[in-house]
Amino acid sequence: MSLFAFLKSRTAFWLSFTGTTTGLAFFVKDLMQGGQFTKETNETGKVFIVTGANTGIGKETVREIAKRGGTVYMACRNLKKCEEAREEIVLETKNKYVYCRQCDLASQESIRHFVAAFKREQDHLHVLINNAGVMRCPRSLTSDGIELQLGVNHMGHFLLTNLLLGLLKKSSPSRIVNVSSLAHTRGEINTGDLNSDKSYDEGKAYSQSKLANVLFTRELAKRLEGTNVTANALHPGVVDTEIIRHMGFFNNFFAGLFVKPLFWPFVKTPRNGAQTSLYVALDPELEKVTGQYFSDCKLKEMAPAATDTQTAKWLWAVSEKWTKPTMITIQ
Repeated sequence: MSLFAFLKSRTAFWLSFTGTTTGLAFFVKDLMQGGQFTKETNETGKVFIVTGANTGIGKETVREIAKRGGTVYMACRNLKKCEEAREEIVLETKNKYVYCRQCDLASQESIRHFVAAFKREQDHLHVLINNAGVMRCPRSLTSDGIELQLGVNHMGHFLLTNLLLGLLKKSSPSRIVNVSSLAHTRGEINTGDLNSDKSYDEGKAYSQSKLANVLFTRELAKRLEGTNVTANALHPGVVDTEIIRHMGFFNNFFAGLFVKPLFWPFVKTPRNGAQTSLYVALDPELEKVTGQYFSDCKLKEMAPAATDTQTAKWLWAVSEKWTKPTMITIQ
């Protein structure tokens, strides 16, 4: 009985309970961080573009590539935040070949300006990482009239990728990495209302855009057969980043006090969220793997809807019509 005598003390009991709960939370947290890309690679001489690179997964992706000697272009909407992130990364990695360039994926004009400027500076591109995204935002439109989640997550990257295909082919073997989401499994391409003009549900619009990422990846991989340019998609995991900024429930006082601590053990850090992006972008064993979907640094099955060839072709045709990637890039 003396062994459990301390339980008679409320203070001792609650201290013990708190300690055990905290330890369990950290244990679960470690388990949920997913696969790690631990291979040592030398990226010196290789040129990378990472969109949405000033924060979260994108920033950590740039940091790791810079550590490995790569030349990295941080394509960001907010140049001030980009420069702050770049300074931090350069000071840490001692790699001066990290650059900030403005690229607003909600503006096709901005994308074209970015590509034109990039081509004036570089004649090679070895890896394009389409990382930027918005999630569950109130309905709004890009400067080109496209629903924001579809416009940024899919159409913007569709245009950017197509405008850079010439350099990617010239630089082969090269890679295109599209950051999608497990949400693609809940997605449906609404062929009757792709732009959500008739009705809008932020969750459905987000899932549609993530499904579009995977459909685009598969169709692109087919069109690139024989070029030695690969295209793959991935799910980074549930990651604690700014992408949830539009989800009001997680940003109010109550959530900060009670809800977020409950979710904390099950959410990846940005560094761990970047591991699958790094794996798909850098692992030598994936040099010829294309048209696939990954999660936790492993090959995963994609949703049946993502393998619908006809929908992929339809989406490609609509994306071409809405973005006109074959038009001459602004010089």
